[in-house]
Amino acid sequence: MINHQFFRHANRRSLFSAARFVSAAVAATLLFSGAATAQEDEGALPLPLDEVRMFTQALDHIRRAYVEEVDDETLLEYAIEGMLSGLDPHSAYMAGNEFESLQDTTTGQFGGLGVEVSRRDGYILVVAPIDDSPADRAGVLAGDLIIEIDSKPIREMQPDEAAKMMRGEPGSQVSITIAREGEEPFDITLTREIIAISSVRSRALEPGYAYLRVSQFRGNTGEEFAEELQELLTADDELKGLVLDLRNNPGGVLQASVSMVDAFIDSGDIVSTKGRLEDSRSSYSASLQTIAPDIPLVVLINNGSASASEIVAGALQDHGRALIMGTASFGKGSVQTVLPLAADKAIKLTTSLYYTPSGRSIQ
Repeated sequence: MINHQFFRHANRRSLFSAARFVSAAVAATLLFSGAATAQEDEGALPLPLDEVRMFTQALDHIRRAYVEEVDDETLLEYAIEGMLSGLDPHSAYMAGNEFESLQDTTTGQFGGLGVEVSRRDGYILVVAPIDDSPADRAGVLAGDLIIEIDSKPIREMQPDEAAKMMRGEPGSQVSITIAREGEEPFDITLTREIIAISSVRSRALEPGYAYLRVSQFRGNTGEEFAEELQELLTADDELKGLVLDLRNNPGGVLQASVSMVDAFIDSGDIVSTKGRLEDSRSSYSASLQTIAPDIPLVVLINNGSASASEIVAGALQDHGRALIMGTASFGKGSVQTVLPLAADKAIKLTTSLYYTPSGRSIQ
């Protein structure tokens, strides 16, 4: 739970602890691996032969005795999906257009409703609506549960599957059923649009004070943010304070969040990642290119602030650079690596966790 105070000496777990009951966001920071698998890099682990034998026996029973014939490729894909879905809410099997959709969400524009989703209790949890998207304009809120799409129940559906169902031709319509705390479930009909996002915008509040809104962390967000901040500094050379709004920002590209923190601190660590494999362990530190090391900051967050947003808030908090205001953040602090299996198939696997400069896990 975030208290409205300056956090130079805050409790190490105060920033994100109240959000742990929520499942993690699909807007994870993603790493894309080459064709070689992580195991090939590190040395393959021995297979548990007894368990593999049991799996092949189960597969044989299904192939011979299941009431309907199912082809081998489908059965094995079900098995892969089951392994990954049992690990955590972010690991997933991707086939067909799902990998293309994943790339769309981090690089630019796509046709859809403009909502980032995750999984909670078998339903689809709205992490955050994208600013000025069909979902945002229709009043969809962070924390809403989507329980049906076009009258089709989606309990136990993977988040990537739900995202695929909500996408379609621009101008086409889709109906979603929303469950919101304290209200009866209700339907909303939305018209799909091309979701083209400018992730940073700014404005002057009054002489000496300015506002910066960051809606997502995309590949070019770091550059956009630096340009907007520099324009604010040029327009008002006596800037006394800055409000950084990360509410309903579901995260995105790690390097963009690192660049943003780097604009406000001139030394020290920003974030580190730790996992089992050597290439899943890394750290990021401040450079000498700090734009505004001394301007007082207020950072706004809420339960829709996830992943890269929490990296920014956590780093600025640990360095004593910002007053954090709002409600508890989402609690998404893991890195997913995309490992290709074939030309149009891959697995998205959680390979490491984020840690703030003081050593706190965001997860």
